[in-house]
Amino acid sequence: MAALDTVSIPLVAIDPVANAQNEWVALCLRLQPGADLPARLQALFGTPDLLAAIAPLDGLLMIASPAALTPPVLALLPANRIGFVVPAAALGQDGAARRLAELHEYGYRVWLDGEAPEGVKAPASLRSVARDCSQDAPAPGRLAALFGPHLARGVGSALRFSQCENAGFDWFAGDYPYDPDAAPSPGDDGSSRRRLLTLLGLLARDADSRELEMQLKQDPTLSYHLLKLVNSAAFAVSTQITSFNQAINLLGRRQLQRWLQLLLYARQQPDGPPNLLLPLAARRGAQLEALCKAGGGDRDAQDLAFMTGVFSLLDRLLRMPMGEIVTDLCLPDHVSGALLQRSGTLGGWLRLTEIDPTDDDLQAAGLDGGAWWSSQLHAYHWAIQVARNV
Repeated sequence: MAALDTVSIPLVAIDPVANAQNEWVALCLRLQPGADLPARLQALFGTPDLLAAIAPLDGLLMIASPAALTPPVLALLPANRIGFVVPAAALGQDGAARRLAELHEYGYRVWLDGEAPEGVKAPASLRSVARDCSQDAPAPGRLAALFGPHLARGVGSALRFSQCENAGFDWFAGDYPYDPDAAPSPGDDGSSRRRLLTLLGLLARDADSRELEMQLKQDPTLSYHLLKLVNSAAFAVSTQITSFNQAINLLGRRQLQRWLQLLLYARQQPDGPPNLLLPLAARRGAQLEALCKAGGGDRDAQDLAFMTGVFSLLDRLLRMPMGEIVTDLCLPDHVSGALLQRSGTLGGWLRLTEIDPTDDDLQAAGLDGGAWWSSQLHAYHWAIQVARNV
């Protein structure tokens, strides 16, 4: 990506959007409303970095009114990459319905969010809907006759996801991937993940390659994922890697440790659905690593920052108290503190990745908006690539 002038970039809240197959398909982009929103949108999209970072995913811009989409703003928004999620209540504003219909004619996708005001009819061309499903979901089959993809927001549990899917929604955003009932898959006894934790322990004590290879041979699923990974486009190898020793030598011990941390979240069956915790953990790890690097941390410190972010979702994955996991892994004190109490610098950064931080939150953590945006952009770019290769 090109060098980014981060000073003028506004704070952006980003929410992943997944389909029913647990694949990220888009990112919702939210900015604070205000009279200066058009200027902030121009600053955000005035460089190619955002759309380049999230490719091949599209951006769904959440806006309260089409009035913010001025001609200078639209000139920066390619219709094949950006869609708009607009409250249906905005149809009551003078000229809003006509403006949204025009945007649709220009090739932009438009989602009407919620119910239109009484007596106001939505343009016939606007058939995709969005809905806040945090409190309830429509009846089964409610959206089946409409044109999608339809977006369910605020999906907070595996049960609500199922209800929204039955209602006819195609895309989903919310905290449901963190629900323990969403993963692991039925019938998964956790043995692969326990062997992965054993492997990570071997790497931590610098065990030789033969010990690592013996452990890998005990787990066909893990072996499959590791060989698939090193033969993927992410490594661009000229010859096929067919043995564990080749894989270990190609990755190197430092990279092997990093990818094993992520493989904890990989699908447990080759033909099973992806685990949505994987890109979420990858995003946390990459963002903490980027913040550590920007703060002057050395390579070892960056590795620990990455590990902290990735491990921060293990309690959800393994359905175990984080205290037990930290004890089993014998982690450094400051990493344990970050994972258990969100203490220290790492803990403060980790907490920021769990919320939509304000300027005050960033200032309290010793960060400026530019550093945060750079880390955010890097993290989502890397998480998207990981999800496509693991």
